[in-house]
Amino acid sequence: MKRDEHGIGQLIVGRKTSLSLRRNILASYASQLYVTLVGIFILPLYLKYMGAEAYGLVGFFTMLQAWFNLLDIGLTPTVARETARFNGGATNALSYRRLLRALQLIFFTVALLGGGAMFVFSGVIADRWLNVQTLPLAQVQLALQLIAASVALRWMSGLHRGCISGSERLVWLGGFNAFVATLRFVGVLPVLIWVGHTPTVFFTYQLLVAVVELAGLAAKSYRLFPPVPPGQLLGWSPTNLFAPINPLLKFSLSIAFTSSVWVLVTQTDKLVLSKFLPLSDYGYFTLAVLAASGVMMISGPISSALLPRMSRLSAAGDDEGMINLYRNATQLVGVIAIPAALVLAFFAEQVLWAWTGDAEVARKTAPVLTLYALGNGILVMGAFPYYLQFAKGDLKLHLIGNLLLVLLLIPSVILAAWHYGGIGAGYAWLSANVLYFLFWVPVVHRHFMKGLHSRWLLRDLGTTVALAVFSVSLADFFISWPDERSFLILAIFMVSLAIVVIASLGSSWVRKEIIRKWRVIFLCCR
Repeated sequence: MKRDEHGIGQLIVGRKTSLSLRRNILASYASQLYVTLVGIFILPLYLKYMGAEAYGLVGFFTMLQAWFNLLDIGLTPTVARETARFNGGATNALSYRRLLRALQLIFFTVALLGGGAMFVFSGVIADRWLNVQTLPLAQVQLALQLIAASVALRWMSGLHRGCISGSERLVWLGGFNAFVATLRFVGVLPVLIWVGHTPTVFFTYQLLVAVVELAGLAAKSYRLFPPVPPGQLLGWSPTNLFAPINPLLKFSLSIAFTSSVWVLVTQTDKLVLSKFLPLSDYGYFTLAVLAASGVMMISGPISSALLPRMSRLSAAGDDEGMINLYRNATQLVGVIAIPAALVLAFFAEQVLWAWTGDAEVARKTAPVLTLYALGNGILVMGAFPYYLQFAKGDLKLHLIGNLLLVLLLIPSVILAAWHYGGIGAGYAWLSANVLYFLFWVPVVHRHFMKGLHSRWLLRDLGTTVALAVFSVSLADFFISWPDERSFLILAIFMVSLAIVVIASLGSSWVRKEIIRKWRVIFLCCR
């Protein structure tokens, strides 16, 4: 009887855990989808009110935020992982609080130094780096100073965001992200219309939003901090202030190298092109990259929910459960990301015309969108072995693979972007991701579990990819796209939905979920 009760208890806990993970994933997806769509729909209005050259500064702002992550030294993902480990019982409250205090001091210091350096060199960037043609240099310099402050504040938010995601409060975090996105993308429009549409006005508003974002995340994370146990003190002596970080340095520095490589791989082309392209052309290049980044954003909510849960399962010694979760998440992302990448690649000009309403911009930007969309689709799936290594706390292979990737990719990107502009950068980006996926992902899988890669590639991805490619090829051959913009948007949506449905049939996990849902509905009806 006791054994049965114990089994029922485990079943109930397992169902609650599964429901919690699904709720977190759905909340993250809903939030990310909203944030992405708001940014996409508002962008043509930015171009209308600000102009292409001023929007080039917005793209430069986005690129600087990514480069600022080089100062992170792996601390932001470490916060999320250690929070998940604390909630899983791997560490105590006092040790966790001491770690958070040390990280807060480091984050503040790095933000002050990094943001301060960007502020000081804003004049040099405006005069000697950016190819400004019509905007006053003094206005561009002031905009860059506002950007420096905004980037520093938004980066400091990473500490609190890590605490919240590591605590698996992703429903709250998703709602807050949607609120901040509304302020950032939608709230600025009345300001541009009635106050002014200069870069100074735009980035002053973005700085205020960054303050609101940091304050809201900090307030929530402080409420999640466990209290210091009675009779114990955090301590403030210089010898023990940063001692909690020492055991994590190896893992954090591994993450730091990985983050640095990620920035170099994904942002070097944008940095090089910001130097060689006129600022207005750089704005159009940013347009294509932003559209293609929608593919990468699809995996963001999954990884936010997946990393803490996989870390917890690994800490508990449940490797089988961790691998099952890993494979199911692969199928879920593949069913959505692969069709998205193919639609953007095959129908790039139609998507850009439907989005911007500018046929000339769509024609010029479509080739860049095609290359970056395909590269991002491969990148999203090739990133999954990193999640496995992160959960196990063993990033050695990831470091080696990324080091080889950097040595190959960075010179290629620089030369290609220098000689061929955005098209050259796009080909370098696509080629690098194809090589990494084909030659390094199998090495990682074999290291952690023999036979995993063939099952992951053929069963979890292969059928989905084949069905998606087949369906998008048929659509490209048979569909005649309407000339009316509103009908074109509807047609793209319907085609995308059909491709997702067809691709989902290749996922065993999706098929099982559909069958399970139908059984529940059938039993309820009876």
